[in-house]
Amino acid sequence: MIRNIRLLGAALGGIIGLALETMIDDVRRNLGDPPVFEQNAIYVAIWVVAWIVVGFALLPYLTVVPAGWLIRQVQQLSTAEFVTAVGGLLVGLLMGLLLGIPLGQLPEPWGDWLPLGVSVTLGLGMLGLTVAKREDLVLAAEVVGLVRSPEADSAPDRTGQPFIVVDTSAIIDGRIAEIVDSGFINGTLVVPRFVLDELQHIADSPDSLRRARGRRGLDILGRLQKDSPTPVQIVEDDVPDVAEVDAKLVELAKARSRTILTNDFNLNRVAELQDIRVMNVNSLANAVKPAVLPGEELRVKVIQEGKEAGQGVGFLDDGTMIVVEGGARSIDRELEVTVTRVLQTVAGRMIFAQPHAD
Repeated sequence: MIRNIRLLGAALGGIIGLALETMIDDVRRNLGDPPVFEQNAIYVAIWVVAWIVVGFALLPYLTVVPAGWLIRQVQQLSTAEFVTAVGGLLVGLLMGLLLGIPLGQLPEPWGDWLPLGVSVTLGLGMLGLTVAKREDLVLAAEVVGLVRSPEADSAPDRTGQPFIVVDTSAIIDGRIAEIVDSGFINGTLVVPRFVLDELQHIADSPDSLRRARGRRGLDILGRLQKDSPTPVQIVEDDVPDVAEVDAKLVELAKARSRTILTNDFNLNRVAELQDIRVMNVNSLANAVKPAVLPGEELRVKVIQEGKEAGQGVGFLDDGTMIVVEGGARSIDRELEVTVTRVLQTVAGRMIFAQPHAD
């Protein structure tokens, strides 16, 4: 764009140079002096080339640069400030129009030029005044209710993107409540009606353990609806052509924002194969566990025997399993161990260690 503006400036510079050359020669001829350019083509060429260079160099600074500066200044204004500035300009032009009526009755040339000059002066003056005092004017407009404050516009809504479809396993797990309270989930948790029905079915199970898990899930869901900083929606969306709950969740996620929150390993894999983002609470828990590297020294209590002969098993405070080679003879004792290797499995992280020599 700048290149085209410069070429236009060069063309305008050449035209202005030729026009001025003719004008200067006519003025000198009327004064009785010999023309400067008429008898010397070299002077004409140098004069026109000089104006072409001036037009090529200056036109961007007379058009594009001021326009860009003005656009940047306008972009820095909020909507309320911009409306206030435009209002000030209109008030100034209205004042100029009212004053221009009596001023137009003056004899020429005053009656022709004064109304225009007064309108431009008052319009630009009121524009500058409202921009300079925009904060006070916007505050006054907020008080009387003409505009909304930026704080009100930026206040968080109780519903927002992305819509995260929640699986039954994530609700029953219970850790979702603490994760939501910590503020790590941004968006709206969507609980389909069929997930709520499955929770109720589990809560009514004759098995006492399943019944307790289902009731805990219902309690957590009720807590999220009442006190959670993240909004929770119970939706009636269903996929009648699909029987399985996991398949229903995948189809619902496709229709929403392609995001599922679950602890179910099989659902995790199926969703990933269909290009759906999976938020897995177990993966998050593993990610925030402290890193343990081979060679580090730990103190662990061996509580049971391992699968292999001679192995003992202990656990860190975060629940990570530590397999101590030769630790079977030290059950119910605390040992100083050195980490030999760390294994990441589907179920979580396992640490293998060797006890210190006595």
